[in-house]
Amino acid sequence: MHTKVCSWNEWDPLRHVIVGRADGTMVQAPEPAVDRDWPEYGFPRGSWGRLPKEMEDKANEQLDHFAALLERRGIRVDRPTPLDFSRPVETPDWRQESMFGCMPPRDVLLTVGHEILEATMSYRSRWFEYLAYRPLLERYFREDPEFRWEAAPKPRLTERTYKKDYWKIFHSLSEEEKLERTRRRDWILTEVEPCFDAADVARCGRDLFVQQSTVTNAAGIDWLRRHFSGHRIHSVIFQEDQPMHIDATFVPLRPGLALSNRVRKPLTPEMIELFRKNGWEIVECAKPAHDKKAKLSFCSVWLSMNVLVLDPKTVCVEASEVEQMEQLDRLGFEVIPVPFWDVAAFGGGLHCATADVYREGSLEDYFPRQIPGF
Repeated sequence: MHTKVCSWNEWDPLRHVIVGRADGTMVQAPEPAVDRDWPEYGFPRGSWGRLPKEMEDKANEQLDHFAALLERRGIRVDRPTPLDFSRPVETPDWRQESMFGCMPPRDVLLTVGHEILEATMSYRSRWFEYLAYRPLLERYFREDPEFRWEAAPKPRLTERTYKKDYWKIFHSLSEEEKLERTRRRDWILTEVEPCFDAADVARCGRDLFVQQSTVTNAAGIDWLRRHFSGHRIHSVIFQEDQPMHIDATFVPLRPGLALSNRVRKPLTPEMIELFRKNGWEIVECAKPAHDKKAKLSFCSVWLSMNVLVLDPKTVCVEASEVEQMEQLDRLGFEVIPVPFWDVAAFGGGLHCATADVYREGSLEDYFPRQIPGF
């Protein structure tokens, strides 16, 4: 089968995609970057283990349904090869008692043009996650002579990468104090080495919007700026005390239109001005259908806006998110409802569960009027 790797944005017609798998996903063992505390579900702080089999089966059923839906629409779908995520892993610097999973390919793989870049990953439990995608990347490399296969420098993730006693201090803070830390971009990561997750990047042709967050530091954004020197890299933050991944906060839908979280307001005024100056409309997302996270999920209810755009007129939305579907219908989209709530605990929503391989279209400049210094 002929393979072509190329994708410049979040909305051009999708023709080839990777969809994740839930097999063997773990509540990962304790590590500096992660604080999991779910006593009501049998995983109090300090414990770990495989997510319940019945949850895994339901998640895989929904993932398989989603993959089949895309294939019926003429989109080629590939799947990762799960590892034994229950195994401990180690480097010369540390030992981690478990890995995580391979449901959210969007976290690991960043496609920009003819390149797929393996992200650094700032969790020790996710350091080796790229291996689940290596069989696919090796195949693409053989089949597409224009494919650029890149990997960002793997961070050492020693104790110097994380702020000492971060979680102990964080849990003692008031909500306002937590938000003040966000304004200062003061989260778990230090700046001793570049770290970023691919899901903190929103692609709009020549402009890449990168959220600094709990998994993406300023050094990581600087590395991306140097690596993608032909693009404009914009560092953005939003009003959220523990930000992680931009695709439940700010989602470009098509040229001239973006969906923004109704609660997590942009804290970069230049970002709003850039969109306004170039004629873009930013609409606040609809109210989520759920008022609390899914069982054993570290993802928020704002997966409601974690949509997958198939082309500028078609979008996939989680099937229970009626208000979000109605809003997108009013905005002129054909809306495809996809049952997906059972996947949330395995690492996210419809956008998280996918990684672009090929979208039709070419590199375009959607923001010709720039804001100096942004």
